[in-house]
Amino acid sequence: MVKVVNSNDKIQSFGGLNFVSDHFDSEGIGQIIDIALGVRSKLATFSYSDVIKNMWMLNFCGGECAEDIQTHFKATLENTHSLNVCSADTILRLQKELSTEKEIKISKNGTRNEFNTNDKLNNLNIKLLVKTGAVVAGKEYNLDFDNQFIPCEKYDSKKGYKMSKGYFPSVASIDKYTVYFENRNGNTNVKYEQHETLLKTFELLKNQNIAINCARMDCGSFTKEVIKVVESNTKRFYIRAMRCDDLSAKIKEHKEWKMEIINDKKVEVASIYYKPFKEDNEYRYVVSREPNSTGQTDLFSGDNYCYRAIITNDTETPDKEVIIFYNQRGGSEKIFDELNNDFGWAKIPFSFLHENTVYMMVMAMCRNFYISMLEKMSKKIPFIQTTFRLKKFILRFVVVPFKWIKQGGQKTLKLFTDKPYYLLN
Repeated sequence: MVKVVNSNDKIQSFGGLNFVSDHFDSEGIGQIIDIALGVRSKLATFSYSDVIKNMWMLNFCGGECAEDIQTHFKATLENTHSLNVCSADTILRLQKELSTEKEIKISKNGTRNEFNTNDKLNNLNIKLLVKTGAVVAGKEYNLDFDNQFIPCEKYDSKKGYKMSKGYFPSVASIDKYTVYFENRNGNTNVKYEQHETLLKTFELLKNQNIAINCARMDCGSFTKEVIKVVESNTKRFYIRAMRCDDLSAKIKEHKEWKMEIINDKKVEVASIYYKPFKEDNEYRYVVSREPNSTGQTDLFSGDNYCYRAIITNDTETPDKEVIIFYNQRGGSEKIFDELNNDFGWAKIPFSFLHENTVYMMVMAMCRNFYISMLEKMSKKIPFIQTTFRLKKFILRFVVVPFKWIKQGGQKTLKLFTDKPYYLLN
């Protein structure tokens, strides 16, 4: 039996959270939030920045819901430097306060499509990215756009293509950062009114003097309307094309294929020119093909190849480079993975779409803040890397025993570790 000795020393477990809180303040995040969202009622004890900071700090010590702030982390948060701790009720009430009404559109087939776009929070997100230097005004970037189905059994969630209830949000990203968010109910087709979503995205970026060089999208964006919008707002676009009988016949007739090595696989590539949607505009299709896994002849193509095509207005870049560049949009899948598993999207708290939009956007901003913070911290301290997932960051950085001591009339943070946290000062 191990001998146990109790101590009354007020030692807490999450000393690294003090540095995260200080980084929030030093970056001016609170001021930007309060300017963008406005002043709350005079009767309100907590500002918008207070409550959003509470949500973020709770996530950075492993909290999964607002109630954790009182159940598990109250003592830690109350001992965190420069954090005005609020209750779970206040956190939930503020998110409802920031919500906007759903927009309802009826499609031609009679489907009721529910959208929610929170312009105030989207504007705040861009301003925070510019403030922290994650995105620089006047600079050109590449934009990725994607949708992901979020399974959830909520009061107003609808069944999607996976035959389960949920939401189907749209996300635009630059590098690793989320720059635009629109929530959709699960039954809304990914192509429905997508060009309108993209118009709002480009308008928001232009208002902040952020230009888009290239745009990459999957086949859910392969529509005539989307191509027109993207071509008007970017220099080049790359969209996964959907094949039709006419296009398939043209691809099959093509004889000049070049063998390339892409991702350690032998792939044949070629470019053809084709007019999609029976329009007058002709575009380049970069086509790749490789033998299918079965080796059997496909009934539709008449051979044993698996074909993929990318439509683009780029007529100069070699086929191989176009495919490699397009494949880099796989980083958007990582964004959804991190949002789901590290930043709470898999456990959204409310019963209604428009309220969950607020939570999802605030946590997407939290992820942006986290990535920017890692970039800066990793340049100062050797035990932090930009590739850390949130759990590793919490275990390597946030979890460190600490206590506040008074020295010379000042409070001093005492950390029980040999890691050089002092390099952050």
